[in-house]
Amino acid sequence: MNFKERTFLNNYREIQEAVAAGERALDSLRAAEKSLNSAGGWGLFDMFGGGMFSTMIKQSKINDARGELEAARYALRSFEKELQDVSRAVDLRIDIGSFLSFADFFFDNFFVDWMVQSKIDQAKSQVSQAIRQVEGILTELRRM
Repeated sequence: MNFKERTFLNNYREIQEAVAAGERALDSLRAAEKSLNSAGGWGLFDMFGGGMFSTMIKQSKINDARGELEAARYALRSFEKELQDVSRAVDLRIDIGSFLSFADFFFDNFFVDWMVQSKIDQAKSQVSQAIRQVEGILTELRRM
């Protein structure tokens, strides 16, 4: 096998690895998006007439979303490493403040509920943006 063939096969392998990592990241992001949507729905219910029971369910959904977001971060880091092999990089920051969860349990009122809902909405927006970025990069990688 000559140099050109080896280079082509190496590039092809790197691209395939990046595509696989991107698909895993996309799956994780979609799971996070689903969890955030659920948390957001419960958050709205909690804001407009829920009670301690709805607060507890909302917190459970937020904790689910946190777990999904952590899995998505890990998958995105892996994707980023693979992209470095094909000269691309992704940067994503997702955060749901732990204080807001704590405050929501102990200070159940409209203002705190609104702050938590705002954080959920921010995270949903960031996840949607990341999904679009990963989909775009995967489209480019598949064209290579």
